[in-house]
Amino acid sequence: MDKLKKIIIAEDNKLFRELLKSMLTNRDGFEIIGEAEDGLGAIRVTLKKKPDLLMLDLSMPRLNGFSAIKDIKSQNPDVKILVLTIHESDEYILEAFDSGVDGYCIKNAGLEELFVAIQSVLEGKKYISPGIADNVMKGYLECRRQYKTITVWETITQREKEILKLLAEGYMNKEISDLLNISVKTVEKHRANIMAKLDMHNVSALTAYAIKKGLVEQKIS
Repeated sequence: MDKLKKIIIAEDNKLFRELLKSMLTNRDGFEIIGEAEDGLGAIRVTLKKKPDLLMLDLSMPRLNGFSAIKDIKSQNPDVKILVLTIHESDEYILEAFDSGVDGYCIKNAGLEELFVAIQSVLEGKKYISPGIADNVMKGYLECRRQYKTITVWETITQREKEILKLLAEGYMNKEISDLLNISVKTVEKHRANIMAKLDMHNVSALTAYAIKKGLVEQKIS
């Protein structure tokens, strides 16, 4: 006979908590060994009883779910945590996984989806409700694109910014070398570095980028 999976439910809504207990108790393979109605209670009962799975809401009194997750995971990293919440925004989801959750399930999910989420997390897999997974991936990719842009800009040195500004203002290499009191060869080297870093290959693209970054003002014709 398979060992029962021990579960703790942390949920401040008593009606929803009782509903979860009833559903899980009637399903083979699960045993409810504790419950909590706030974040502090979730920490105490989880660390004391060491369940296989903690199911908890993010919005709870006294201590929110994010703080409870971090505290529990820091003291008992092996416990699996499945979030049950109404929040579908990228910010909540990403913060939850950053905090250490193993699964994220929306409260209006169907019963079978809930059991898929529970089983996935117990098997060591990450889980996100299918209805929000696509939006999360789009948000993640957008953040990655923004991060990449910021990182590239930060690799441009102060001297390269000076040269980029002058190029965008229409100065030629020789003029830039005279203004900055450096050799033309040095200007050409900086110019090549700027183009390589930004993956831009003509002055028009560099000018547009310089305008975007506020190095020069856009000319109004």
